[in-house]
Amino acid sequence: MIRRNLVRALDSMRSRPYETLNTATIYRDNLLSNVALFSRLNPDKKLFAVLKSNAYGHGLTEIATILNGADIAMIAVDGYFEANHIIGKTKHRILVMGYIAPANIRLLDNRHCSFVLQDINSVRAFGLSGRTFKVHLEINSGMNRLGLNGPEIDEYLDELMKFPNLTLEGVMTHLADADNPNDDYTNNQIKLFDRVLAKLKRRGLEPVFVHAAQTAGSTKDTSRYTNAIRLGIGLYGINPLDETDRNYHELEGLKPVLGLTSTIIKVLDLKRGEKISYNGTYTTVRPTRIGVLPIGYYEWVPRELSNLGFATAQGHILPIRGRVCMNHTMIDLSNTNLNVGAKVTLISADPAAINSIKNIAKNNKLFSYNLLTRLAESVRREIS
Repeated sequence: MIRRNLVRALDSMRSRPYETLNTATIYRDNLLSNVALFSRLNPDKKLFAVLKSNAYGHGLTEIATILNGADIAMIAVDGYFEANHIIGKTKHRILVMGYIAPANIRLLDNRHCSFVLQDINSVRAFGLSGRTFKVHLEINSGMNRLGLNGPEIDEYLDELMKFPNLTLEGVMTHLADADNPNDDYTNNQIKLFDRVLAKLKRRGLEPVFVHAAQTAGSTKDTSRYTNAIRLGIGLYGINPLDETDRNYHELEGLKPVLGLTSTIIKVLDLKRGEKISYNGTYTTVRPTRIGVLPIGYYEWVPRELSNLGFATAQGHILPIRGRVCMNHTMIDLSNTNLNVGAKVTLISADPAAINSIKNIAKNNKLFSYNLLTRLAESVRREIS
């Protein structure tokens, strides 16, 4: 009887969701609104949703699941491990943009995935596998990271045509300077890309997808041939363009997709002159109520926000006091009634808020992409 009751109690505990102290909220409607915005701005182009780096920190599975309700052509990831994680969860075909080691080719899912083959050796290895693959060719038009340079392209295509099991589904390049208000470099990249595409057409090649632009480049893509856009940071509601850029206002309608909350777990009443956290970098100048949050730079809070960042709650702005710790952050609760158990916001989905990703980056000279991707996978994501 005792054993049976214990089993029942344990089963009851397992059936109830564990209450988390830190929660990342993913706003479904905002994500779908961003997709719709890019569709309106680019009615003649297909959309690829870029979900690399855990969907820019938002949660790979969560974002892929929401996008099942969106009009997109493909999901793009960097590594095959990311693709493997969402096969069966997404209805969309997946483009793996990162390098594939030849030893792993036999393990790849060729039914749901296409692959960017960066060099001639990769073409040969995929071709000799005997398996059928849809592949994308990347052209180096000035990024000087991956992709083929001009003299290599003919050799690459000659090799590709030796293997009827390989289908050229797409051709791509990457715009290196699209977030610069000066478009000269971007325009030169697109001109070079178009010359390569003209050469491909003369060889009778008609890829289904031709894509050059990411979010910033989507406002500046003047190519004669492109028919698709890879949406990265804009998918998640962040405008990468500088406010001085003439195209900035095109993306003003983007809506941030992520919010992050934590919970006050302890309150300390400190006297004037007391130091807070490692190395005592903050000293109270008056009697101060300090709240402790169970979240630090491991989970998300950048150490650069020590004594500079803010949380918000119930209309109050709560400055971070002292050094951000690995798993804890201290905030100033003075002149509030906030106590243990109260929820506070560390990332606001309101672009105008002091703790929106846009303003955290702007006010602290931080990089918005990094602010998002650094959110630890251990923080629970919940779709709202």
